[in-house]
Amino acid sequence: MKKIYVFFFSLFMLALHIPFTFASVNAPGYRGPFVSVLDSTKSIAPGWLLTASSVYDSLDLGSLGLTRQAFDYAYKGFTYLKEAGKIENDAILSIVDFSRPSSEKRLFVIDLDNVKLLFNTYVAHGMNSGKAIAKRFSNSMNSLQSSLGFYETENTYNGKNGYSLHLLGLERGINDHAYKREIVIHGADYVSEQMIHKKGYIGRSWGCPAIPENLHIPIIDEIKNGTCLFIFSPDKNYIKRSKILKDASSTLLAYNH
Repeated sequence: MKKIYVFFFSLFMLALHIPFTFASVNAPGYRGPFVSVLDSTKSIAPGWLLTASSVYDSLDLGSLGLTRQAFDYAYKGFTYLKEAGKIENDAILSIVDFSRPSSEKRLFVIDLDNVKLLFNTYVAHGMNSGKAIAKRFSNSMNSLQSSLGFYETENTYNGKNGYSLHLLGLERGINDHAYKREIVIHGADYVSEQMIHKKGYIGRSWGCPAIPENLHIPIIDEIKNGTCLFIFSPDKNYIKRSKILKDASSTLLAYNH
């Protein structure tokens, strides 16, 4: 009789705990444990893309013109670089979406620590990359074209374009000549709404992601010294050649099997 009592009591206690177990797993905002995408001893949460999606959706970046493809690639590569120790300051992620015309605000500076959009403004592309939309890209000296891919921001300086920010290209053969090409972030009077009203697009640079003069100081001060910048285009050649995107995708794929 005692054994029967213990058996039914155990079943009763198990039934009581089941709802609480499922409630904690399905609670609003639950994404499972986040684990390093480079640590093969752990299983990845169902989750990495949910983290990216939660940032994209909570900031309503789609309605501001940032394509989900651009953001997903940016966040994937940023996460990989952060875990690999290639980014000194992982609080900020900046994205330039060259799939959009220059008449749209296609620079997005995101505070990932606080999930806030800090800046959303215009940004120029190289004069030989195209008129309204950047379609051609180069890593070559004197090409006057923009270079795609991942960068780490460096130190600031005062040069011929005033207060500017050095960029270190992190993708060999794609943007690693940026420093010697003097591809930097600086302010420019041709990056303005007045220029859009006049021509239908903003002015173009010699390859630099130039930004509005009235915003270049606060933006540079926010993103300087080791943050990640991603310059995107749905360019098949870049997507095929990018080792960062390939390695990041391979690492994530390994966790899903």
